[in-house]
Amino acid sequence: MRHLTIITTGGTIDKVYFDARSDYQVGAPQIGEILTQLGVAFEFEVVPVLRKDSLDMTDADRAVIRAAVEQQTHRHVLITHGTDTMVETARALAGIPGKTIVLTGALNPARFQGSDAVFNIGCAVGAVQSLGDGVWIAMNGRIWDPARVRKNREANRFEEVA
Repeated sequence: MRHLTIITTGGTIDKVYFDARSDYQVGAPQIGEILTQLGVAFEFEVVPVLRKDSLDMTDADRAVIRAAVEQQTHRHVLITHGTDTMVETARALAGIPGKTIVLTGALNPARFQGSDAVFNIGCAVGAVQSLGDGVWIAMNGRIWDPARVRKNREANRFEEVA
């Protein structure tokens, strides 16, 4: 892989904490800064598409994400997304030909110490380079088929479904 297109949609990975309001809001995409700091050996571009909590995503938002993926000229696409509805978006992207698409996110904001964001991004970058065409989810150190995974909110992790 020489080039990676990164589509950002918001979610916890990009959340920032506002002290005055004691609230979290989706901020600017963090992944470009993370990859630059890590000194990755490939070109990448960050394409911000949405800045939403995934619980607020609609089917229309998923259509916008799908259109953004279809418009990309490069084969490898990584999407940062909120974890609560990541599976639904991954399923909505099924059937796009000639693309390897990997969705990832974080259970804690990337700006927080101990966040899983960098680990998940690294896993997703490895996955997008080694998997074939299709749509995948990279979370919790595993690569998931969107048809066979769910987020377990109580355990705060992804798990396989039968």
